[in-house]
Amino acid sequence: MLSRRKFLKSTSAAGLGLAAAGLAAPAIAQGAKMRLGYVSPQSGPLAAFAESDQYNIDAFLATEAGAEFEVVVKDSQSNPNRAAEVAKELIVDDEVDMILVASTPETTNPVATTAEAEGVPVLSTVAPWQPWFIGQQGNPGDPASWQPFTYAFHYFWGLEDIIAVFTAMWGQLQTNKAVGALFPNDGDGNAWGDPVVGFPPVLAEKGFTLTDPGRYQNLTDDFSAQINAFKTAGVEIVTGVVIPPDFTTFWNQAKQQGFAPKAVTVGKALLFPQSVEALGDSGHNLSSEVWWSPTHPFRSSLTGQSAGDLAADFSARTGRPWTQPIGFVHSLFEIAANVMGRAGDVTDGDAVAAAIAATELDTIVGRIAWNGAGLPPFAAKNVAKTRLVGGQWRRRGDGGFDMVTVDNSTAPEIPTGGTMEPLA
Repeated sequence: MLSRRKFLKSTSAAGLGLAAAGLAAPAIAQGAKMRLGYVSPQSGPLAAFAESDQYNIDAFLATEAGAEFEVVVKDSQSNPNRAAEVAKELIVDDEVDMILVASTPETTNPVATTAEAEGVPVLSTVAPWQPWFIGQQGNPGDPASWQPFTYAFHYFWGLEDIIAVFTAMWGQLQTNKAVGALFPNDGDGNAWGDPVVGFPPVLAEKGFTLTDPGRYQNLTDDFSAQINAFKTAGVEIVTGVVIPPDFTTFWNQAKQQGFAPKAVTVGKALLFPQSVEALGDSGHNLSSEVWWSPTHPFRSSLTGQSAGDLAADFSARTGRPWTQPIGFVHSLFEIAANVMGRAGDVTDGDAVAAAIAATELDTIVGRIAWNGAGLPPFAAKNVAKTRLVGGQWRRRGDGGFDMVTVDNSTAPEIPTGGTMEPLA
């Protein structure tokens, strides 16, 4: 299939031939900046993921490497349909050389699918790799039909990593190993709750019993059915992948209805300090995955900053606490600068895709290489894995919260700051 991008490239080549013959040809810009598209959920219920976007983009453009680029920013509005629309705008109207996209399958997948169809290189992160890769397949339920991508590349951890981290944290506590699940009807929820690749089979192997009341719709206002199911099953551990406003609703209702588990370890919602601060004292010792923090022992290839330096600079410039996406959004621009510096013709999607595939770069989130390490063969071409640990939010005397890493069993190079504590 001839994509619009390849068609335009072929007509440009034809224009060069006309010029050689002394005929009119399309003008070709000299010394034009390389153009990156960037998509994230800057509004809507997933907006917390994009809090550091402007800071990171400004910081990138201020670097020596960043001076060679223009960044065209689009808001997915936390809506998959809108994400696909803005990806098309970046390709057709803005004629970007590469698209960067971050934060949850609802944003990464439609952008990656659109770019792949148009022959435009796309680099994505901040979505577990299974819902990213499998969710874009024509038949997600038939592994034999899954195909690799030509232009779409992704880096992040996988469900196998978060299950290992969560169960290791729970293993530090005395519980009855009864787990209640909050899995929404979205890309993440369906992947986490999948009976083959998700939490259920691994928890069963590790001796946990799982109570899954079924998929619920995001932005629900009543979790009574889930809470009653958990109470009936004697659940002492709650897990899931919940958007921030839904977790606030669930946890407040759990308190009101007398449900008091020993551990609540939830993905997505508990990544952000503002989400936990909104809970007051009841946020103390809630736990989550930690994909990046100021104590991660990595440095930026663009600025030389340590993780701690980057987090401190963000807080100094914005007046806000550090948040996990800071590191990964920064790393997108690290990789983009590195790739485009090696690609040769940055308008050639095949050349840029080949440069992405050949990447071996130490970044603020660790080493990124699409070498297949730790991945099944079907995902080896398009996915690079990153490190993951587990942490708990600890209430400070001034009312704020600190994220304390309490388990590093899957990434021992990342230091811990304490051990897992039960909820009060």
